[in-house]
Amino acid sequence: MNVDAMNIVETEPGVYSVIVDGVSYEVRAAGSEITVNGRAFEIAITDKRRWVRPGGAAGSQGRISITAPMPGKVVRVLVSAGDEVAAGQGIVVVEAMKMQNELKSPRAGRVTTVNAKENDSVNAGAVLAVID
Repeated sequence: MNVDAMNIVETEPGVYSVIVDGVSYEVRAAGSEITVNGRAFEIAITDKRRWVRPGGAAGSQGRISITAPMPGKVVRVLVSAGDEVAAGQGIVVVEAMKMQNELKSPRAGRVTTVNAKENDSVNAGAVLAVID
């Protein structure tokens, strides 16, 4: 596959036109299934942002920003500034592509800032909350 000869365009939410080496494919993404030209494939999504090095937790010290992984709408804010949170506790729920994603704290700490409000539209990378 020649990566330079690849083109991907989202034609509607969850549907993509992919051209690789001059060959066109219709790709549909829904949950853990990808359909390419009518042929379905089960997928497992690995989020490398959650990778933890052996012997230490990712972001084990300092300030942590909880950011929107993709454009979407804030459905629920689960914490307030000043709240103590545990590792893995839900912070904000963002809906994107008809799926709700609960963004969790990677470690225990105190919520210092909450920038998100319910029904806010957010861009990918927007800082929704900060944990110290």
